[in-house]
Amino acid sequence: MLKLNYSGFLLEVGTDEAGRGCLSGPVVAAAVILPQDFEHPFLNDSKLLSEKKRKELRPFIEENALAFSVSFIDNQEVDDINVLQASITGMHRAIEGLTVEPEFIIVDGNKFNLYKDIPHETIVKGDAKFMSIAAASVLAKTYRDDFMEKIHEEYPFYNWKKNKGYPTKEHRNAIRTHGVTQYHRLSFKLLPEQLALKL
Repeated sequence: MLKLNYSGFLLEVGTDEAGRGCLSGPVVAAAVILPQDFEHPFLNDSKLLSEKKRKELRPFIEENALAFSVSFIDNQEVDDINVLQASITGMHRAIEGLTVEPEFIIVDGNKFNLYKDIPHETIVKGDAKFMSIAAASVLAKTYRDDFMEKIHEEYPFYNWKKNKGYPTKEHRNAIRTHGVTQYHRLSFKLLPEQLALKL
C-alpha cells in the first residue's frame, strides 16, 4: 500500500525519472505534488503497470495533482554531463517547472543534489512506497514513451516504438546494421563488442 506523505509537509513533491538505461532518446523527469485526499486504485511504480494502465493514469494524475511538471534532458546533454547528472538535473528542472513551490522533496533512488534550500530525502524504491513518486514515475515514463514513439516514425528500423530505446538484442542489431542516429547516446556502450577506448 503506497503512502501519501513522508515528511508531514502539505506541499511535498515526489520526483522520479525514466530512461536512464537507454541507448537512445532523452532522460525524462517528472515532479508531482498531490493533494492530501488523493487516491487511485491502481497507482503504483510505473514499471509494475501495463502501458494501458499508465496511459489511463496520466490524465487522472494531471487533473488531480496540486501541481506537476515534466522535463526532458536530451541525449546530447546526457553525453555531456553523464547519465546520473542528467537524472538529477532533470528532476531539478521538473521541480523548477512547478507552479507551486514545494516545502519538501522526496526523490526516487539514493542520489540527489540540494535544490535551493528545500529539504529532501532520497528513498530507494520510492516509486513503490509513496504516491507522489509513483505518480512522477508514471508521468516520466509516459512522456518518454510518447517521445520514443514519435521518433520511431523517423527511424523505424530500431523499433523504438516497442523497445523505447532500451538495449534489446533487436535494437543492438539495428545499430550494427544501420549505425547510430542523432538520438543515440554516444557516451554509452552501444554494442557489447565496442572497445572502451577509441584511440
